[in-house]
Amino acid sequence: MRISNSFSEGEIQVMDFIVQTLLRGGSPTMAVRNKDFSSLCRKIQTMKSRVKEKQIADDLPTKPVEAAPATVSVGASASSGMGSAPAMQHAV
Repeated sequence: MRISNSFSEGEIQVMDFIVQTLLRGGSPTMAVRNKDFSSLCRKIQTMKSRVKEKQIADDLPTKPVEAAPATVSVGASASSGMGSAPAMQHAV
């Protein structure tokens, strides 16, 4: 199923028919028989859920992520020469 914000020509005709019928005080039951009615309903439901998801996401407070403290290896030798084996094991 393709989800997009654009409407097909048939879906536009269905929406126009429903709006015109409702403006005249009628019932849009004829639109249900149109082959594009079901895809129009699915698209409207998808758009409603996207709007709701966006509203929920916008309402959530954004908390700054605290950086984890850096780990410091104790016992590591900072000498420029070759260190002893026990000191190297602690550094790893």
